[in-house]
Amino acid sequence: MKSLHRNVWILGCVSLLTDFGTKMIQSILPLFLVSVLGANLITVGLIEGIAEATASVVKIFSGVLSDYWGRRKELAIAGYGLSALVIPFFVLANHPIWILIARFGDRFGKGLRVAPRNALIADVTPAGQRGAAFGLRQSLDTIGAFAGPLVAIILMYSTGQNYRLIFAIAFIPGFLSILLLIVGIQEPRQAISQKQSPWQWNNFKQLKKEYWTLLLVALVFNLANFSDAFLILRANQVGISQSLIPLSLVIMNLTYSLSSYPFGLLSDRMGRTKILSIGLLLFALVYLGFAFANNPLQIWVLFGVYGLHLGLSQGVLLALVTDYTPSALRGTAFGLMSLVIGLALLPASGLAGLLWQFVNPQAPFLVGSLLAIASMVILLLIPNNTREDNVKR
Repeated sequence: MKSLHRNVWILGCVSLLTDFGTKMIQSILPLFLVSVLGANLITVGLIEGIAEATASVVKIFSGVLSDYWGRRKELAIAGYGLSALVIPFFVLANHPIWILIARFGDRFGKGLRVAPRNALIADVTPAGQRGAAFGLRQSLDTIGAFAGPLVAIILMYSTGQNYRLIFAIAFIPGFLSILLLIVGIQEPRQAISQKQSPWQWNNFKQLKKEYWTLLLVALVFNLANFSDAFLILRANQVGISQSLIPLSLVIMNLTYSLSSYPFGLLSDRMGRTKILSIGLLLFALVYLGFAFANNPLQIWVLFGVYGLHLGLSQGVLLALVTDYTPSALRGTAFGLMSLVIGLALLPASGLAGLLWQFVNPQAPFLVGSLLAIASMVILLLIPNNTREDNVKR
């Protein structure tokens, strides 16, 4: 772990701080909208839908721009900075429209930073360390993802549900993340010297066939990867009380955080597609478990195993994108991957809702399990020699 480039560590810590503050806000924002601002659930859903769609679309543009401009650090600073600068809108909001503006700005910032950040990691990481590098960043990111809501819960109890104070406190880690990014990150020379003209078809033709296969894997899989809200609803249906529901997400993120780096390191040694295939299979089994679980203990275990699936797949997928992409097109490749994932997630939750309402609560999980198996089969279509060489290039 010590041999990883300093940029990997710094970007991991930046992600930790940013997610800490962001998840503090997100974990209580629906309650604030409904109980303080008087919004209905349709409004809450509309705000979240617009916000997430925004992030999905912006990612492809930021990735292409980072390749053309050759300055990934500035785009990352702009993305993280925007997410921090809109936090005062949450503090001062007296109408749902201000929350919409704030969430739009936050997700726009996320869309702006993700592809350049991933490309920054890829630019400084040798092939044999890519799994470890992306796994480490993902682990640090997830520490913030489960610590933020825990702190928010504590502050809710200790401040008498002072939402605005909690939103204001969330600005502190956001500000620190920008400062760390500005001071700590060094732009690698190769990212500056190889400028690509944006939106030329020849650029996309340079992406390997294996990359396009991986893109199809991500598309099919994420049609199954519907919102965690359905996992929560299923947990409550099986018998976990509403007061304990937040702990299920803490367990999931804890196992996710603890497993991302070890599995990323393992992918450097035994091949990434093997690890990713195991992750997809585990997802299919977890969804089968959610379909047939009939007591709370089973649900607690399934949330923990779901975190292991995330550890097996998320960082490894990013490392595979790097393996199959020319260095001058990494931003484009990461942006396109993020766009495909985001666009697949939009109909995924709608399909899950329809299946839940018009068939039964088990149906979305069964369909999701089948789609995960299908994505695993597509992944195995990548030629054996390519898969075996992943860690050697």
